[in-house]
Amino acid sequence: MTGCCPGETGPDADAAFRPGWRLVLWTALALNVAMFAIEIGAGLAAGSASLRADALDFLGDAANYGISLGVAGMALSWRARAALVKGITMFGFGLWVLASTAWLATTGNIPHAGIMSGIAILALATNAGVAVMLSRFRGGDANMRSVWICSRNDALGNLAVLLAAFGVFATSTFWPDFVVALVMGTLAIVGGGQVIRQAIGELRHHRTPRELVSRA
Repeated sequence: MTGCCPGETGPDADAAFRPGWRLVLWTALALNVAMFAIEIGAGLAAGSASLRADALDFLGDAANYGISLGVAGMALSWRARAALVKGITMFGFGLWVLASTAWLATTGNIPHAGIMSGIAILALATNAGVAVMLSRFRGGDANMRSVWICSRNDALGNLAVLLAAFGVFATSTFWPDFVVALVMGTLAIVGGGQVIRQAIGELRHHRTPRELVSRA
């Protein structure tokens, strides 16, 4: 996944208490669970590596939204720990996508471009809507920022899947689908690394007195 937006701001300790944060997370959670079910079935039916990768991304994001709901309103140190878990998950997801895409490439099957394009458009509309809802929270702490990064990058990933569908249709080969899946895996690794770095930075600067004493 792509990196953080330019002009990164410092952590906002009160951001998790802003009105609408929980409602937006619940809405995003429901939409991501629904899209996972739709896209995993379509990915299997179409034989598309990029659709399957995107479906698992929806599942991972749903889990991340659930974690964010669980720590919303807690101390910054706990929100940073949640962000660290999510960053590690994003990183692991990227590694899995790269490995599974390489394995699927050995079959040489050509995906169904029509299914790919239709589902990609639906997924793009879903992620774009979620990203718009979350945009006003993107300047908060690492936990809130990681949610924004996931949604923004997912919309970019959907555009890439749509381009892959056009490429498969134009070339009658599996290579466009293969390349897009590899890019999505790489972006997940990059995005996960950025979330991990910010979360670790917040944990270092916001230790509790007990944690500071234990290190003395």
